[in-house]
Amino acid sequence: MPEIKPFAALRYDASRVAGDLTGLLAPPYDVMEQSDKDALIATSTRNVVAIDLPHVPPKSQGPPETYEQSARLLREWLNDGTLIREPKPAFYLYLQDFEHGGKHYTRRMFIPRVRLHPFSDGAILAHEETFGGPKEDRLALMKATQCQLSPIFGLYTDPAGIVREAFAPAEKTPPHVVGRLEGVENKLWAVTDTGACARVAELLADRRIYIADGHHRYSTALIYRDWLRAESGGTLDDDHGANFVMFVLASMDDPGCLILPYHRAISYIDIHTVLDAWSPATEEASNGPADVIVCAGPTGAEVPLRFTDREKLATLEAQECPAWRKLDYAYLHRYLIDELLQEAIGSEPEVSYIKSADAAREAARNKSGVALLMNATPLSHLRDVSEAGGLMPQKSTYFYPKLATGLAINPLT
Repeated sequence: MPEIKPFAALRYDASRVAGDLTGLLAPPYDVMEQSDKDALIATSTRNVVAIDLPHVPPKSQGPPETYEQSARLLREWLNDGTLIREPKPAFYLYLQDFEHGGKHYTRRMFIPRVRLHPFSDGAILAHEETFGGPKEDRLALMKATQCQLSPIFGLYTDPAGIVREAFAPAEKTPPHVVGRLEGVENKLWAVTDTGACARVAELLADRRIYIADGHHRYSTALIYRDWLRAESGGTLDDDHGANFVMFVLASMDDPGCLILPYHRAISYIDIHTVLDAWSPATEEASNGPADVIVCAGPTGAEVPLRFTDREKLATLEAQECPAWRKLDYAYLHRYLIDELLQEAIGSEPEVSYIKSADAAREAARNKSGVALLMNATPLSHLRDVSEAGGLMPQKSTYFYPKLATGLAINPLT
């Protein structure tokens, strides 16, 4: 099972900014475009995005000089004191305060190092497929900087809240740093008490970790460790930094651990074509909950549908686990889109993945298509699919809010 350890992170020198990292933090690198990077750097040339996003888009490896520039910037910031190395290993208690749907939430997390395991070990579980290009980008950055700049988001089960209790004394003190990003207040404490750290590590020693976001980063860390082993003659010291990876860990049972739906838009298609194609597998949900709402882009008309033939996935994807076959997104893509709709129109539909329902409707309007408004995947479904070794269709989960990059950097040397 997972081995988690405190570590001495690289962090912004809080004394230089009066403990306020607003303007220095960034969203995860893989949700940004060049315009987002430019806007952050316009706020501060010392924003972490200058190092963490050397190549845009980060879906493939960029020119070598972009990663070399990130490494130079990192060295400069360490030399001039912008970044400092923590004097003691710590678990970093991390809270996010935010609003959603008219309610206030606090998501309580902490940042440790976690020993790397192949997914086949069952200690750390995935639910998404990964692709080569993004891993090549992250690997080039990791080799150049010898650091892990942005964390992986992981989940564990803790219905009794015992991990939260272990961190409660720290939470009663003022945070070491704060930083506002995209309307979310981020707070961080460095917890160096060895007893508290040992207690948390012991509590999680028999728990699995479920990756929520960051599958490419985790797979890249495995590749980097194996590459460094080969470079070092086939072995690494057991405690070498490359044997570990930085996580942000949250309890699945935390009320602030929100998972939102990821909507779809299909371009240049009429709503009646969609409804006719799906008629063997859906029915109109005139009362009760709907599994998907189909919205006509040009008119705004909405038709709620209920899925009626979920057992079909047992025939279409017999090799997939039962938990996978219960997913709304699996039914939507494998049966309704890839099977019925593609047969009806004679080609592969153009599908976009969109976080906001309003943005999905707008995309359908702009491209004379339909929006598909989905329900959120329950965390229990993510857990069940992960434990069964299944991989969800892409963009089946949207964890909100996104983690901030720049609160802690994990040195791998």
